[in-house]
Amino acid sequence: MAKWRIVYVLGLLQAMFGLCSNAQRIYGDPNYPFVRNATQAPPLLLDYDYIIIGGGTAGCPLAATLSQNFTVLLLERGGSPYSNPLVENLVGFYPNLQTNTPTSASQQFTSEDGVPNNRARVLGGGSAINAGFFTFADPQFVANAGWDVALVNASFAWVADEVAQFPTVGVFQGAARDALLEAGVTPYNGQTYEHVIGTKVGGSLFDSNGHRHTAADLLTYANPENIDVYLYATVQQLLFAESPTDVPGQQPQPRAIGVLYTDLEGNNHTALLSENPQSEVIVSAGALGSPQLLMLSGIGPTDHLDFFNISIVLDNPSVGSRMADNPTNSLWVLTNEAVEVSLIEVVGITSFGSYIEVSSGQTEALLGVLEGDTINFTTPTEYGDNKLNDRPVTAQVLQSRIVAAILETPSGPLRAQATWGGTILQKIWGPQSWGLLRLASLDAGDNPRVRFNYFQEEVDLDTCEQGIRLAMDAVEAPALSSLQYTNDSVPPLLTPVREAVLASWPPRDSSNVTQDSINIREWCLDSVTTIWHYHGGCLVGDVVDRDYRVMGVQALRVIDGSTFGQSPGTNPQATVMMLGRYMGVQILRERLGSEAGV
Repeated sequence: MAKWRIVYVLGLLQAMFGLCSNAQRIYGDPNYPFVRNATQAPPLLLDYDYIIIGGGTAGCPLAATLSQNFTVLLLERGGSPYSNPLVENLVGFYPNLQTNTPTSASQQFTSEDGVPNNRARVLGGGSAINAGFFTFADPQFVANAGWDVALVNASFAWVADEVAQFPTVGVFQGAARDALLEAGVTPYNGQTYEHVIGTKVGGSLFDSNGHRHTAADLLTYANPENIDVYLYATVQQLLFAESPTDVPGQQPQPRAIGVLYTDLEGNNHTALLSENPQSEVIVSAGALGSPQLLMLSGIGPTDHLDFFNISIVLDNPSVGSRMADNPTNSLWVLTNEAVEVSLIEVVGITSFGSYIEVSSGQTEALLGVLEGDTINFTTPTEYGDNKLNDRPVTAQVLQSRIVAAILETPSGPLRAQATWGGTILQKIWGPQSWGLLRLASLDAGDNPRVRFNYFQEEVDLDTCEQGIRLAMDAVEAPALSSLQYTNDSVPPLLTPVREAVLASWPPRDSSNVTQDSINIREWCLDSVTTIWHYHGGCLVGDVVDRDYRVMGVQALRVIDGSTFGQSPGTNPQATVMMLGRYMGVQILRERLGSEAGV
């Protein structure tokens, strides 16, 4: 077993014993009668009003809403989140991300930038594997999307009532909150889901028992008579027919009529829409899965599809373009006392596009979730040159030094003390740097190739520099300083750990402003990680219209984070869940008018 894994397991056991002693599991599998394994599905399913691909953060609320009046087939490539301790329990967060089997809830991938990442493969989607922070989109994002504000607010409330609550802030989160205020991230906005400048305590999917709620819980609202959900159903291809036109001189458009999917045993299945012209296929497979599936189905850049001998349904070079992931950089803090196990609860929202977020109490929060050797891409690919080319991604190196120092600490209580601490992380708004997604194979279960081009635009580096300066001000503010060892107070045997943690921070040069700026910007490049907020690939205006219909194709929509040009708010999941509900209501109103009842 690798050294870092030993520390990882020790820290996990400590965290579990510390949390679970006071927790009782009060939620179980809701036993939805309409959820089945895809191996139980017949070879052919017929006559659905809607086929939704992806039972994730958007797909679950969308399916639940549409099922109130229409028949819905929801196909999810992963399994159930219920009775899975890695999904359901807060202390399972990091083990979940580190588990990578053919049926695990998290599927690992590494971008062409060399940054390890994860994508969801489970009913509930990203809400079943993420850090659980629940916060609304900023008002400008809503305005730019052209959404109806009243329906947005109602949809947010519909979601929040089922899955979100406010946490009880512990020692580290409370100190970080106060430190952000001391560092100037004001005013204090208390507990709120709203996106407002200043410091706040946001919502969480985790309740007071450390139990996770997910978008799958929103299927509670579904009409069980109108919905079928199949798990481990990987949609491999969309099916199309030619749709005639009554307009002279206008070419017939392709029309989505169904899907081909496979189950865990490799059996092929077909599902078809009803013949009602208002029936639709809706892709909600996420920022990686949705553009990937469109390309596998013949919608995308012709030259790329030709390379894979995919028949062209619609040439659209924008499919898979403008992929982005918000770069994140973290400061690990060693504390002089044991602190609570928490994920993201406190956030500082600045006026310049930096978001400071806080987690604590797990070894994994200090060490990160990165694994493997340092990756160094030295050859530009079709994605173009990149600021990370010829530069090792050294977050792993910084991690290994801390691990080594912890392992040199004598086992027992002192070893446990070496893992006390938390993380102050900085995420940048936007971002302005974009990349590209391309197929790696013809199997929808495989990860596509993606490069996010972190920090390709200087404005993103500007924001990182400014944000890290602010994060360091917070770490050095009185409220957090009181939780940290000084040179005089640190136990001698913990000195190497403290030195390794401090060495992981950006080097500072107070005597030379220019060099200090260079140091921080270089550190931003070297220590970049993901916070799993990647988006794009099927943007509104490029691939879909404002009603999320795929342009140039009939009866096909994409409704998920792949349509976003930037990540909404500090964390996107609440907005993605809201979008599923919002568009479900909009579709019902389009078809039924006042009789929709929503």
